[in-house]
Amino acid sequence: MPRLDLVPIYTGHWAHLLRRLSKSLERDLNVTIHHLTPWFDPETAFDAARGQYSSRAFLRLLLDDLATDDRPILAVTSVDLCTPILTYVFGEAQLGGRAAVVSLHRLRAEMYGLPPDENLLFDRLLKESVHELGHTFGLIHCHRQQCVMHASTYAEEIDLKSAAFCSDCRQVVGPKPEEHQAAPEGPD
Repeated sequence: MPRLDLVPIYTGHWAHLLRRLSKSLERDLNVTIHHLTPWFDPETAFDAARGQYSSRAFLRLLLDDLATDDRPILAVTSVDLCTPILTYVFGEAQLGGRAAVVSLHRLRAEMYGLPPDENLLFDRLLKESVHELGHTFGLIHCHRQQCVMHASTYAEEIDLKSAAFCSDCRQVVGPKPEEHQAAPEGPD
């Protein structure tokens, strides 16, 4: 089973969500999750002028020490992420590369004046994690609204899609784990 490294960054309060995420990713993507402690200073990704953290800087930091390794790596953080051209992002990944980062910050219901909802937060975290990992598998945004690879600008758009790849995107990433198993034979 392929390995996926998960790097928590400023997620101490959310450790239980990361355990749930690990179990879901292992099941849904047929991978083994290994939790790694950050080997870099996350503060180097902070953009003081914007008061946010650069998602691209996080991607570079994730790859710095692991340049000779080819396994995918996903960072999950609680800080607000941005890119040079976008006010905020839920996450970012290298298209066809190894590194991805997802932020819990704008996935939280309370960011939008609603009461905290941990199940909604987990659902969004799972979808965004699979979405960003999909980019590392070489997938671009999908036109099918239900597909996890559909682009989401607003949190409500994340809620409309599933946590699964559509049939077209699934062909690129390979079959689901249960599709690897032989179909049961009929009675003798």
